Amino acid sequence: MIGGGQLARMTHQAAIALGQTLRVLATDPDESAAQVTPDVVLGSHTDLDALRRAAAGATVVTFDHEHVPTEILEQLQSEGVNVAPPPQALVHAQDKLLMRRRLEALGAPVPRYAAIESVADIEAFARRIDGPVVIKTVRGGYDGKGVVMADDPAQAREVVGRYLAEGVPVLAEERVAMRRELAALVARSPFGQGAAWPVVETVQRDGVCVEVLAPAPGLSDELGSAASELGLRLASELGVVGVLAVELFETVDGQLLVNELAMRPHNSGHWTMDGAVTSQFEQHLRAVLDYPLGDTAAIAPATVMANVLGAPQTPTMSMDERLHHLFARLPEAKVHLYGKGERAGRKMGHVNMIGSDVDELRERAVRAAHWLSHAVWTDGWDEHAE
Repeated sequence: MIGGGQLARMTHQAAIALGQTLRVLATDPDESAAQVTPDVVLGSHTDLDALRRAAAGATVVTFDHEHVPTEILEQLQSEGVNVAPPPQALVHAQDKLLMRRRLEALGAPVPRYAAIESVADIEAFARRIDGPVVIKTVRGGYDGKGVVMADDPAQAREVVGRYLAEGVPVLAEERVAMRRELAALVARSPFGQGAAWPVVETVQRDGVCVEVLAPAPGLSDELGSAASELGLRLASELGVVGVLAVELFETVDGQLLVNELAMRPHNSGHWTMDGAVTSQFEQHLRAVLDYPLGDTAAIAPATVMANVLGAPQTPTMSMDERLHHLFARLPEAKVHLYGKGERAGRKMGHVNMIGSDVDELRERAVRAAHWLSHAVWTDGWDEHAE
């Protein structure tokens, strides 16, 4: 797996149960996955020789991020390396403009957009849609980075001018009037078998996913089926091998629009570790190894995931002690920590809560995640006094 972050770490956990060893290309021995897998290659994902070392003798090469240059992957492929997803599919998760154009050609619903090569282009686009715009870097953005909401034409001109002056390609999209954000998570094998998990609602704050509600509350069977079918169709049309996350807008008038694609395990699927028959991490391995895919059914009426994000100020209480108090108060909490140092806003782990009442689960999951981040209970509970 190229990349040594938390997605590789959790994929390694799934690999153990399948009798597999996950070799990780990491930039540092302290990265999340490098801490737990015995087979680590140190090097950069932009270094062809490092990728060759990681690929040597491997059954398949896959990814925990999309940032490996396409030309390097094509070179590996030409040398006989099994790359999954293949570079001709992965490029649609790397290049947002290419993705928009391909989805539009496939008839998939997308927001109105335009390639922006000058300040005049953003002015023309803003006039055409007659509303606020979103400016995105064509490559490299994630977790809200490389995405700017422009509230007025002046701000749009300023942002575009700055990016273009720095030589950064950008595109513009209309800001969608949405009810909420959804995610359709699917998997596809080289054989062409597909499988879809229940569609979920994702809650974003400052461009970062903070909660996932599975299945999406109040989602009609019709819209849920449409989202899953769209995900499976795109996986097939694009030639994806592995997990594909299709991030969606549910508009105020009940339509679906594709926001982003990710061709790897995804934050919107972390709930599957405890809430589904087959987790996204096991499924990704099954897919890239061309095993038959696993059952994607939920094992309970509802699962809520809350991300553990680093607090503005790191608590003096150790994480070990925080876990002790959390489990004493909420023994049903399923905690997954990534082995990362604490830093404001950093994804350090997540908490899953499984049950039947989504509102109650959400309250508990958010409370647990906040406690692990801040060492403060949101309801003022005093673990010593109680």
